Amino acid sequence: MKESFRRLLFKQDGDRAMWEYPFAVAGINVSFMLIQMLDLYSAKPRCLPGINFVRLLAENEEAFDVLYCIAFEMMDAQWLAMHASYMEFNEVLQVTRTQLQRELSLEDINRIHDLPAYNLLYH
Repeated sequence: MKESFRRLLFKQDGDRAMWEYPFAVAGINVSFMLIQMLDLYSAKPRCLPGINFVRLLAENEEAFDVLYCIAFEMMDAQWLAMHASYMEFNEVLQVTRTQLQRELSLEDINRIHDLPAYNLLYH
């Protein structure tokens, strides 16, 4: 995961826009997106992605850290795919959220490593 994060921080992959997303601001937004998406404000998540995530967390106490890195990688990949600029950040984040919700709603996800996007950490 360290190498993955280093690539993100220094924006080493792909053709980059002149107006890149600020790394720290993107990280805060990814954190907030995950908290909302997983329904972590409540005592017990009621949505399928949140319920499945709690199961993943029981299996691996570092599941949130790994999911955060996966979400950041997904967001960056979407940023590149959309040839996005700074003004399109919210749209990129929404597409990322939708994709991640879909993955966390799959029935055969028993470990954080089972998420299809887990491979983004090691490309």
